Amino acid sequence: MIELYESQRAMRNMRRAAMQRGVVAVLDVGTSKIACLVLRFDGTGARKDDAFGAMAGQAGFRVIGAATTRSRGVRFGEIDAMAETERAIRTSVQAAQKMANMRVDHVIACFSGASPRSYGLAGQVELENHMVSEQDVSRVLSSCEVPDFGDGREVLHAQPVNFALDHRSGLIDPRGQMGNSLSTDMHMLTVDAAAIQNLAHCVKRCDLELAGVASSSYVSGISALVEDEQELGAACIDLGGGSAGISIFIKKHMIYCDSVRMGGEHVTSDISMGLSIPTATAERIKTFYGGVVATGMDDREMIEIRSDTGDWDHDRRSVSRAELIGIMRPRVEEILEEVRARLDAAGFDSLPSQQIVLTGGGSQIPGLDGLASRILGQQVRLGRPLRVHGLPQAATGAGFASAVGMCLFAANPQDEWWDFELPVDRYPQRSLKRAVKWFKDNW
Repeated sequence: MIELYESQRAMRNMRRAAMQRGVVAVLDVGTSKIACLVLRFDGTGARKDDAFGAMAGQAGFRVIGAATTRSRGVRFGEIDAMAETERAIRTSVQAAQKMANMRVDHVIACFSGASPRSYGLAGQVELENHMVSEQDVSRVLSSCEVPDFGDGREVLHAQPVNFALDHRSGLIDPRGQMGNSLSTDMHMLTVDAAAIQNLAHCVKRCDLELAGVASSSYVSGISALVEDEQELGAACIDLGGGSAGISIFIKKHMIYCDSVRMGGEHVTSDISMGLSIPTATAERIKTFYGGVVATGMDDREMIEIRSDTGDWDHDRRSVSRAELIGIMRPRVEEILEEVRARLDAAGFDSLPSQQIVLTGGGSQIPGLDGLASRILGQQVRLGRPLRVHGLPQAATGAGFASAVGMCLFAANPQDEWWDFELPVDRYPQRSLKRAVKWFKDNW
């Protein structure tokens, strides 16, 4: 495979080894918070090695430790200051380990941003024995023509989303079936290489082993969409602090992923500048009084602003809630308009179902679902993480969609390109050397 092939396979093997030992941590490296959940696997209901494709249900694990800390050194979902991010990750992991009363060596991390780009690939092979074997699946995956996605990019996900045997399409697992010709459609997601390398290096500096990486947009969709939405077609919009992640699912597979480099922190900075108050005060006011739909009552509801500048007149002011909403709404509309443009570019309108699910910490602004349904389309709902039991109450909100999705991803990952032994003659010439070099440099 390209560049990340061997390292992704090594991480998958590390994840399996960690699961056999029974404990693994998931890490959500976000712009506003860093969340860590420690999972204990009891072996019941976990995925069998020969299973294929379909998405996770509850999968044989319990959350035994959880912690969250304010994120530092992360902008637009990407690491900006290594030492600060390292401290924040250490704080979060150590607190989760203390709650779990157990040391953790392996983490699986997700991140947003990094300029994701989606590609659709197709491949086809003739079957030699008229029965589809594991080797035939490997051959058809390796027959996909990989586009030149440019230097400085890495493949983060490469998943077969559909198999067709002769003229029968929509197969999830073709192995053991009879036919003459096997074809596949794949979704490949590339991101900026530096973002993954910085994350890997940061985790390594925390004395932890990185046992997998995933896109926040992808894992948020896994946890926030219900089964029917994943099957019939839906978009998950993960409104985070520094970016808004977009993922589109159909037939229980992600077929498109993108991100908008704007999020809740931009709304906070607008309030901070508009009212001339510190960022921390702006965040508190946004959380307690924020909204996007003003009514007649909001002109009369006054918000006390207290700050610590030492200037009494400046410190003791009040603004109306309508004024606050007037500052927040244009930025929220701008983010949603940008999301709409990305969905249109992806051809979301042509899906049989056009359900849109808003999740992430930014989705909790009152009135957001009504505003979003006017900008994005009629079928909009707010989503919370699903399908994981035993979560602490603090980790059940929309802000934890990607962290909870990582739990499902860790326990029951969808098959990816590197889960199969691709024929050696199909490797791109230089990729194996580069992948081995990348692996040596980063681990």
